[in-house]
Amino acid sequence: MSALSAIAETDAPLSDGEVVRIVAETCPASDYSNRRVLLIVPDSTRTAPVGLLFKTIFDRIGEAATAVDVMIALGTHQPMSEEAICGRLEISTEERASKYGSVEFINHEWDNPDALKNIGTITAEEIKELSGGLFEMDVPVEINKRLFDYDEVMIVGPVFPHEVVGFSGGNKYLFPGVAGPEILNFFHWLGAVVTNARTIGNKFTPVRKVVDRAGAMVNLRKLCFAMVVRPDKSLAGLCAGSPEDAWDAAADISNGIHIVYKDNPFKTVLSCAPPMYDEIWTAGKAMYKLEPVVADGGELIIYAPHVEEVCFTHRDTIMAVGYHCRDYFLKQWDKFKDYPWGVLAHSTHVRGQGVFEDGVEKCRVQVTLATKIPPEVCAQLNLGYRDPASINVDEYQGREDEGVLYIPKAGEMLYKLNNPPEWARV
Repeated sequence: MSALSAIAETDAPLSDGEVVRIVAETCPASDYSNRRVLLIVPDSTRTAPVGLLFKTIFDRIGEAATAVDVMIALGTHQPMSEEAICGRLEISTEERASKYGSVEFINHEWDNPDALKNIGTITAEEIKELSGGLFEMDVPVEINKRLFDYDEVMIVGPVFPHEVVGFSGGNKYLFPGVAGPEILNFFHWLGAVVTNARTIGNKFTPVRKVVDRAGAMVNLRKLCFAMVVRPDKSLAGLCAGSPEDAWDAAADISNGIHIVYKDNPFKTVLSCAPPMYDEIWTAGKAMYKLEPVVADGGELIIYAPHVEEVCFTHRDTIMAVGYHCRDYFLKQWDKFKDYPWGVLAHSTHVRGQGVFEDGVEKCRVQVTLATKIPPEVCAQLNLGYRDPASINVDEYQGREDEGVLYIPKAGEMLYKLNNPPEWARV
């Protein structure tokens, strides 16, 4: 089906009335009599008015449906508490206990084999075609088995430029959102081999093709509400339809509002990670979205004074491998092939472009952490260190003509050059 879309005509947000209209036209209450519905929503690391959609959908189908439950698409992120999920859904504890008392909150468990179901395998032949010949291997597909307790899955989440898949949203809320580790690790590494710069902000990437192929294997009725969100959290657009069609339409809107083009690269970038990123695993987005505009030999500073942890889930692995460019791993593959590929991918995305020649790694830019992570840990990670207390944010503002770029809330808006260098061209 084609997507049903509403787009804000001005800088004013999409009205609540338009949201109600889209939901009403997409979800006639009569279609949900005695049906069990599972909403899949992002965790708190994504900016979006998820509560508005959740409450509008519940008001529309809650009385007719047998169940309207919520699963958090954690990927490999930390589980959310009851209180945090209420915050994500923008409901009070009183509302949780009364109006939404019947709603079950479910955290995805990517690392619990008993929580997963194998739904098939993407064959080596298919992977070769989907990856453009970069890989040829069978990829088992596992997903949270709780999905199959329901008659319909509704994906509710935003679409932004994304370092692994090109644009987030759609079937990405299934894979990796509620998926098992094998397909998750595979396509993250596929994205890393293609590189962040040649993936982010592009639609039909090799990873998107794999994600959509896996999505087609989920034999359930699926509906997607794909939101396009401005930095102030207001809705610029809402697209409803199949995960593929809703994402396709929303990605086009995102392309127009989430990408900022610059004429010249910057020698220094102060990229401020907001509080919703509470570890380098997520705060690394402050690098992903800015790498294309950092000059050769320049420095990108991830300024996040609140961050104390490298990664809650994968810390030991990251400490073992450090942060390196793609070729550091590819040219020493026997040494690294048994580490989780998703972690290796994260490593390359944070460290950026580089080469590994004659046993020496040469990265294109310096990446510096200005966090609570101590200097000796930064050194072990192959990253620079800056005491966050030594940084006066005011000194970085208004200096673009000097080659200094200040980004007060990094991680969702993508910055590109109007005339990108060869390594950033698709």
